[in-house]
Amino acid sequence: MSSFAVYLSLFFAAFLAATIIPAQSEAGLSVLILTKKHSVGVLVIVAAAGNVMGAVVNWCLGRWINTLNDRIWFPMNPVHLARVTGWYRKYGRWSLLLSWIPFIGDPITVAAGLLREPLISFLLIVGFAKTTRYILVAAITLNLI
Repeated sequence: MSSFAVYLSLFFAAFLAATIIPAQSEAGLSVLILTKKHSVGVLVIVAAAGNVMGAVVNWCLGRWINTLNDRIWFPMNPVHLARVTGWYRKYGRWSLLLSWIPFIGDPITVAAGLLREPLISFLLIVGFAKTTRYILVAAITLNLI
């Protein structure tokens, strides 16, 4: 498989992992690091970029939730959405630092869109959180920590 295909596959796995579709981008990143065929730095950047872009999809869903929440495919029921929105109102944008946590982070990113978090602050906080996670995955894989 070409390097481009490897990076593209990792990007899409990380992208899907940040949306409602379950995927394991951390495992994919670790396997690719262990093959020692690709730059660890580039792998981390590609995974982080894909995961942040997936979070942007969630943010967009939140922005347009009033037109989408009656759709059968919409990932959150009204009770769950109300709970997450209340939590986001209470803790604010800094709750986005938890956006990397599976099953917790996705609803937070939707709530950020719903509550009109500016895209720039969303990208900065979510980008930091998700990139830090992939750096830690890489460090653990390489037995650096």
